[in-house]
Amino acid sequence: MNTSHFTLYDMLLRNAANSANRVAVFHDQGQLTFRDLLHRVDAMATGLAGLGIGKGESICILAQNHLSYLELYGACAKLGLLAYPINWRLTAEEVHRIVERAEPCMMIIDDTTRELVAEERANNHSVPHWYIFGDTPIEGFEAFDTVYDASSPTVAERSEPDDAFAVISTAAVDVIPRGALLTQNNIVAANMQIMAVMGLCETDCNLLALPLFHVAALGSSFSTMHAGGANVLMNRFDTEAAARLIEAHKVTYITSFPPVLSNIMDKAEELNLSLDSLRHVSGLEAPDTIQRLHATTSAQFWSGFGQTETSGFVTLQRAAEKPGAAGKPGPLCQVRLVDDYDRDVPVGTPGEILVRGPMVFQGYFGLDEVTEYTFRNGWHHTGDVGRFDDEGYMYYVKRKAEKELIKPGGENVYPAEVESVIMEIDGVTGVCVFGVSDTQWGEAIKAVVETPGGASLTAQQVIDHVGSRIARFKRPRHVEFTEQLPTTDEGLVDRDGVKATWGETS
Repeated sequence: MNTSHFTLYDMLLRNAANSANRVAVFHDQGQLTFRDLLHRVDAMATGLAGLGIGKGESICILAQNHLSYLELYGACAKLGLLAYPINWRLTAEEVHRIVERAEPCMMIIDDTTRELVAEERANNHSVPHWYIFGDTPIEGFEAFDTVYDASSPTVAERSEPDDAFAVISTAAVDVIPRGALLTQNNIVAANMQIMAVMGLCETDCNLLALPLFHVAALGSSFSTMHAGGANVLMNRFDTEAAARLIEAHKVTYITSFPPVLSNIMDKAEELNLSLDSLRHVSGLEAPDTIQRLHATTSAQFWSGFGQTETSGFVTLQRAAEKPGAAGKPGPLCQVRLVDDYDRDVPVGTPGEILVRGPMVFQGYFGLDEVTEYTFRNGWHHTGDVGRFDDEGYMYYVKRKAEKELIKPGGENVYPAEVESVIMEIDGVTGVCVFGVSDTQWGEAIKAVVETPGGASLTAQQVIDHVGSRIARFKRPRHVEFTEQLPTTDEGLVDRDGVKATWGETS
């Protein structure tokens, strides 16, 4: 027997034993104690096992936040199932590609995504179980509430810490979004690191407003739960509701991507709410927004560097500690900065960020060659560039050219995916897509489109075409046209040259 065994389900068992009557989850229909939460997770696990779903099988979830969604992560941890959440902002075609790769034994939706999967439900005969969250079935979908079975304890093989636990999608490099395969060990390690660095404890309360398909939501909710604190579950983010929930439940912790934090502070000011319970805000935000948070509340903004592939933050600091820095490596991470030949670079010199430690994912789901290349020489190559100062603080510099990424409002968008869609338009012979700063969303997508001979094409036509083919958050916000894009000696688009000429928004 392995006495070092500790899973996420063990964390739920511990909380139910140590803090049985403490509130674990506030939700739109009431609240659950840690004892209640464990009972519901057990009942769900029993029901899933009763359907014949066994260890290692995957469940796709295409839904907004829901109590059963959060509990499903617990049931997957108990049974050793693989949760495969899908971004509900994708198109039906993008969802189909992910489901095709995931090969799930169950597909779960909600009322907001039923139309998105209508064609998938009609044509996909390989998925045996189709469910919808709630207690009301619809044509082709059973009510998920019927899965819960509290009549008997679950009889199932015990899960292991290194079992695959969740596949969290990153950006689409190869048309289909890559899925980072995280184990229970990865999430437990990420929990411990956040708890240690930020000082989370049982008095903390997290506003779970970000979607549960995102690693930031998974990380903040489970680290708070692991610390014995509560989660306030929002089905979907709403600014006024968020401000009122922070006030009502004395929320101490929120995770933010532009423009979430500024909108909450604006609404709180309008409603005369103090936000005085806030202690921690983490994520990505503009310096002015962070400064405003510090000036008007007692909360600290935590900035850092991390990826889905690292289960969250690798480096982390209070933003005021070293303005502009991404912090120092956490206690469970080893970080190197290297050149193109994996040689360590001197202090102050930019280099690719390499990471090793128990938080690093197990690889990209179904992409062995990509995984092998990413893990070359025994380190996870992030594709991001940073530099260290002489005090050990890391500063984020940029993304490597082959992994250029745009993050509008916290979403991940690879330029290559948007470029491939724009190239479908008649009269387009070249395109370069890149990120530009944006006061509302942090970063916005810009496309410079090559149309020789002055082809009749408008910016709105380009934007609409992208929105019709892939998720709407991947649409360019800015479009410019040129008869010829600059090229390198190799005949490729000179991305640096394009940015130098068209880098400003207009």
